[in-house]
Amino acid sequence: MMSCSRESEVPAPAKPVDDKGTETPPPATGTSNLTTGVTAQKVKSPKQVTDFLRQLPATYNDNPSKKWPVIIFLHGVGERGNDINQVKRAGLAARAAQDPNFPFIVISPQCKASSWWDVPSLEVLYDQVVKEYNVDPSRIYLTGLSMGGYGTWSWALGKPDRFAAFVPICGEGTPSKACVLKDKPVWVFHNADDPTVPVKGSRDMVNAIRSCGGTLVKYTENAAGGHNAWTKAYNDPALYTWLNQQKK
Repeated sequence: MMSCSRESEVPAPAKPVDDKGTETPPPATGTSNLTTGVTAQKVKSPKQVTDFLRQLPATYNDNPSKKWPVIIFLHGVGERGNDINQVKRAGLAARAAQDPNFPFIVISPQCKASSWWDVPSLEVLYDQVVKEYNVDPSRIYLTGLSMGGYGTWSWALGKPDRFAAFVPICGEGTPSKACVLKDKPVWVFHNADDPTVPVKGSRDMVNAIRSCGGTLVKYTENAAGGHNAWTKAYNDPALYTWLNQQKK
């Protein structure tokens, strides 16, 4: 009895070669032309976090082999809800949107109303970003303000090796867990007269990291400015110079 087909009789598909006869690798994922600038996106297989803003630099599609640094930005209480446009007006998302050539991929998820930043949900987003875009996995950074500052500390303490550096702004963490960050670059910002999140929250985290032997933590405390420590921080070119120097 003859079989319908034999594997040995089926020719293998030809492998692509260049003009010199050298086998060429398959195209990398995430290299197709994507809309640059700021666009609203959905989280695939979401948990609590379902929507995010994606900002791609104007030159993102020019070189499909280029790997870009990424900043994940966590907003504050005022931007929670179902209107993604709220996030466009917040902190780093607003600052980056002013510059089409901002040299990072910026990912700004939205937290649902009456909820808090949830690390497992953010992990789903993280994996999606790394898979779908031309990301340099050694240069993924995390920042957030107010509630997002809390979220930054929480994610940093729970998954310190996921990021190359952290920038928590006017937030608060758990000093008893801070030793996991002793070898990680962290730049903390807070205003001394903050009436919403006491400056003690940042001071305690910085001191806890340093007491563990951490030498990579930076701390910028402004004497005045109230709760808004983020506008000055995100408008400072030195922050982005510093971020670009940090790699896993």
